Formats: sequence, C-alpha cells, structure tokens
Amino acid sequence: MTKALHPQDISLLLENRKGPCISLYQPTHRHYPGNAQDPIRFKNLLRTVEEALGREGSAKSSLELMQPLRELADNDRFWNHTTEGLTILCAPGFFKMFQLQRPVPELAIVSDSFHIKPLLRILQTKDRYQVLSLSRQKIRLFEGNRDALDEVELGEGMPATITEALGAELTDSHLTVASYGGIGPGAQKVHAHGSRKEEREVDTERFMREVDRAIAEHYSKPSGLPLMLAAPPDLQSVFRELSHNPRLLPQGIDLDANALDNDELKEAAWKVMEPEYQTQIESVKEQFGASQAKGMGVSRLSEIASAAVQGRVATLMVEAERRVPGQLDRHTGSIARANGEPQNVDDLLDDLAELVLKMGGAVLSLSAAEIPSESGAAAILRSGARFMKVRLRAGRPTAG
Repeated sequence: MTKALHPQDISLLLENRKGPCISLYQPTHRHYPGNAQDPIRFKNLLRTVEEALGREGSAKSSLELMQPLRELADNDRFWNHTTEGLTILCAPGFFKMFQLQRPVPELAIVSDSFHIKPLLRILQTKDRYQVLSLSRQKIRLFEGNRDALDEVELGEGMPATITEALGAELTDSHLTVASYGGIGPGAQKVHAHGSRKEEREVDTERFMREVDRAIAEHYSKPSGLPLMLAAPPDLQSVFRELSHNPRLLPQGIDLDANALDNDELKEAAWKVMEPEYQTQIESVKEQFGASQAKGMGVSRLSEIASAAVQGRVATLMVEAERRVPGQLDRHTGSIARANGEPQNVDDLLDDLAELVLKMGGAVLSLSAAEIPSESGAAAILRSGARFMKVRLRAGRPTAG
C-alpha cells in the first residue's frame, strides 16, 4: 500500500529546520528482475550521503541520521513491495518517506534544506484521482493516475468495515438502531422487532454516512483530489443521495471493485477520469487565452519570474518533461540562463513552480502538447484587487 503525497506535505517540507537535510530520490520497480537491483542502488546512494555528511562534520549526528536509512536498506520486505519511485527526506528529528506512482531522477543531496522539486512535479499533474470502493460491509481506498493505481492504507479515524464504523450500535437480528444527528452516545433510538431487511438498510445508510464523513475529512480535503465511487448501482444511488463530499465525481464505476483485479480497476477508473481531466485542461487553457487578451496572461519566462516574486501569479502551467537550465533570483525575479544542461544548475521551470506555490498560487504540470506556450511555461496573473489581498494576507511577502 502506498503512502499518499498531499499538498500539505510540501508545506511541511518547505519549513525552515536545522540541517543537515538529506534528500534521497530513486526510481524503483514493482516486479522482478528490476526490483532485485533497487536495494543495491539505494546502498550506493547511501554511500554518497555518508561522504557528504563526512564533509559536514559531526560523526555522532551523522550516525543518528543514517540509522533509519541503513535499516531500510536491509529490509527485504520493503524492497519486495515498491512502486515506481521512492523519496526519503530526513533531518535531525524528522523523517518522511513516500512511495510514488511515477519514476523520479536518482539523487542524493545533503544541504541546509530539502530538495523537493521532483515532488512538486508529481503534485502538479492533474490526472491524479482517488477511488472509493464501497460495499455494504467494507470500504477500500485507492489513489492513482493514468499509469498506476495503488491501494491506500487507511489511517486512524477511518473505518474500513461496517463493524468498525458502527461498533456496538450495529444492530442484531432483532433490533433496528436509527441514528439521529450522527454516531455517538445518545445519538440513536431503538425500535424493537424490525425486519432483517429494514435493519440492513438502516445500518447500510449509517455506515455510508460515516464513510462519507471520514473520507471527506481524512482524504479528500487534504489531497484535493477528485473522488470516484466504485460500487454496484443500488449503492451508488444511496451513497450519492447522502454524500456531502464536494470532491465526489458525478460519474462512477458501477461495479463491485472487489470483483476486479488492479489493472481492470485502473482501466475502468481512467475511463471515468479522462474526460474530467481533459475538461480541466481545456478550461485552464481557455482561461489563459482570455487573460492573455486582457494583458493578464504571460508566457515569457522573464515576465513570469517578475510577476512570481511579487505574488502576482494565480496559476502557473509548466511543461512536465522540459528542463530549462539556469538560475532564478528569488528577490528580484531576474533569471540567468545556463548553456547546455549541467547537472549542478537549477531548472528555471522548477524554481518558478516552487516560488509560485510559496506565494499562494496554483501550479499545473502539463505535457508539451497541452501547454499553450513555446517557452515551457504560461502564467495567469491575479487581478489588481486579488493581488492586493494576497500581499496583505501574506504581510507583503518577499521571495526568500
């Protein structure tokens, strides 16, 4: 099961913290023989980190930082259950790991802050979604994109079964418990001698209400991802009538997901998601065209950079597979391009994306065919009133 990556994680990683900060990125594999080489490559990355830490100084702090990484290197069970990519970020008193559904470049960086650009690229794509698999007795949650779909491990506060959701309030064959105003002590009335069909219907509805609340609170709201429902038609209608989740898509998968294997569920989910994805992309492109006609849409990197440091970019589109070597001055917005693609030179597109996010803007990562620009980026600017509100809310921020 994958540990989902949410926008809130980026905010956490952008916080100032005591270094050294270790950023590890590695493409991984789901199956043999590719995954047989993954732990070897990971140990090679650890050697790079150890060398960098050795240059930093304290042997004691280095030993403490490296301990969880060394333990992971020898964890055979972990390496037999990897996905397409692995990210580990650790610092004194901090450790975060993500298994990703897209490959990432192999990197081992020790610095005074985390390197998060590969994560930004993953979060900025619009083809990500979640699937709620629902039956009368159990739920499962999946997260995916056009290429992959993985089950999400349900955390604390998220009931997976009707028994976990209703507990002692689950009716037996002689009692129908109807809940009024939520699930909890004093929130139910008891009616004796209800039929088994009535009992099941009442319990099913109460189960769905609890699932809807918990999914919205613990998964849809933090992730911001669209949610599609995979359930038989009769449960589809019941759940939709009671759901208050604004992320729930109008179209779902009218099947019991437990009857499908992972590849079949991924294919069915993308058939639902693809039209939604295309609609979103066309909408933002049309918005850019309209903004450009009013002088509020720019595509030259120098103009985008200047607007970004002032907090004027509302939405930035960047070309996902393109790299523009150079350096961005985050105080003035000036950019200096680099010749070729040396590995030690920053990517201007990634720097712009990170800056826009810090300034409260939205970033979309699109394919070359989808982005309405030749430069690799296009930005929709905030109006004057919206711009002033952002600056006041941020205390007239500077990009540092």
